[in-house]
Amino acid sequence: MSTLDTPDEVDLLVLGGGVAGLATALVAAIEGLSVLVCEKSSQFGGTAATSAGTVWVPGSRQAEAAGLADPVEWARAYLAAEIDESGGGADTVGQRLRATYLATGPRVLDYLEQHSHVHFTPAVRHPDYHDEHPGAAIGGRALVARPFDGRRLGADFARLRPPMASMMVLGGMSVAKDDVAPLLAPWSSWRAFGHAASLLLRHARDRLVYPRGTRLVMGNALIARLMLSLRERGVPLMSGVHAMRLHRAAGGRVEAATIAHAGGTRVVRARRGVVLACGGFAHGTAWRRQWLPQAANEAHTPSLMFEGNTGDGLDLATAVGAVARADGHATPAFWVPTSAWTECSGGQRSWFPHFALDRAKPGLIAVNAAGRRFVNEADSYHDFVLGMYRSHRSVPTLPAWLVCDAVFVRRYGLGRIRPGGWGLAAAVRRGDVLSAPTLAQLAAGMHVDAAGLADSVARNNRFAASGVDEDFGRGRRELNRFNGDSRQRPNPCLGPIGRAPFYAVAVWPADAGMSAGLVTDANARVLDAHGDAVEGLYACGADMASIMRGRYPGPGVTLGPALVFGWRAAMHAAGRAAPPAR
Repeated sequence: MSTLDTPDEVDLLVLGGGVAGLATALVAAIEGLSVLVCEKSSQFGGTAATSAGTVWVPGSRQAEAAGLADPVEWARAYLAAEIDESGGGADTVGQRLRATYLATGPRVLDYLEQHSHVHFTPAVRHPDYHDEHPGAAIGGRALVARPFDGRRLGADFARLRPPMASMMVLGGMSVAKDDVAPLLAPWSSWRAFGHAASLLLRHARDRLVYPRGTRLVMGNALIARLMLSLRERGVPLMSGVHAMRLHRAAGGRVEAATIAHAGGTRVVRARRGVVLACGGFAHGTAWRRQWLPQAANEAHTPSLMFEGNTGDGLDLATAVGAVARADGHATPAFWVPTSAWTECSGGQRSWFPHFALDRAKPGLIAVNAAGRRFVNEADSYHDFVLGMYRSHRSVPTLPAWLVCDAVFVRRYGLGRIRPGGWGLAAAVRRGDVLSAPTLAQLAAGMHVDAAGLADSVARNNRFAASGVDEDFGRGRRELNRFNGDSRQRPNPCLGPIGRAPFYAVAVWPADAGMSAGLVTDANARVLDAHGDAVEGLYACGADMASIMRGRYPGPGVTLGPALVFGWRAAMHAAGRAAPPAR
């Protein structure tokens, strides 16, 4: 369907083709509404398509079926300790939104499974990030979309945004966490060999016909499942369409939007409302300057979010009286440490996110310009970056440095370097990775204090022998151990650094999600400065201010709310809104 073939009037107009927009559109279509989805870029999926695709939904039937009991009351206690008792204060609005989220989440998963191709599987072990808080869970709350055969999309496969190139292997093969071990050690068992062989054979067949592998996992699988479900419901997905302004009726209700496309501009009327799911402000210069930490702006820190997320939704909403806020959020964004890598063709730079593959493994430390450790390297990516910002107040820590030795790189890799050292020599030649025969020479290349680095390595080696990190408690949390190496004794996250040559890679903070955004009620209706709903206007995903208020309690706390409040927005627009929790 071309842009000119799309209707000029629908029940619900959805602006944004990421997970929040597609999920909202799908639910609205299931409930019998006519829907139009407008995406600014040429492909669908936004940031979610390149992510792990995890949703954090406590108390689900899927988890219970897997033998993972998880009463919602436990999650409520966990969030209270994580947010309300950790500096969040008396955020009664946020508390009501979180209560509504917990009450609605399991219902949304069942609804999608019953009415669409969007099916989830719970992770048996995928810990919450702060198990020192009551109610934390080791597994069950993190769910991922089941793997999907991209060939089922037909021509729409080309309209699905692919994962980041740095997160694929063999020129376009998507890999889930459970695939890593068999691919790295296919000879370890017949099961590993069979798994690796099936992946490689499938990918080889795919590449005869497709530009990348069609076995989709994680966020790509989630978006593909939404796209197939929408296509079967006959919902038009229009790309290359930019929303320019919202229109309000005499009574103040948002009733239409002006959209721009290759053929010009026109007004699309929306009888039930307009949904803003434009992905937040990650690449919106003015919003970044207003809300992000001063150090982030001074250092020109990168964003891992989709480059089309320029704050369009916030601009459109505030122009009609809506309120966007960062106050009350511990931090306006969700963070991950990233390193810069030179692409072989053309010399362009790309960013690699250090989520979990190297930081938690034994035999690596992170240091600042004084050569000193400043954080538990095995903590969550968000906590790691918050540690960078804290350290930077007194000692330059933008960038920080990940330091290891030859044994570490051979076992675990480093950033884009695969275990065994594949690509290491070229990365050293390009300057992406520093290498030196001694720690003193490595420190000189890093421009950090050599005595401080030597002392930090010595302390690490002493901690590795005893199994106790006396400085930051590395290996204490369940998350640390989950991402460490269970073969390492006595602590899966602590190992010696001593075998030359030594290596270092610089890491910078990057935002991977937004917390600040448009203020909404429990049905995702956008609110004005008086706390009243702007009738006919909804926001979800990264356009909606996060219910987590800048805290990061576990995996999937951005995509989970995107689905849940997208569902609530669609149900409200359809006149079937469920009451909010109290």
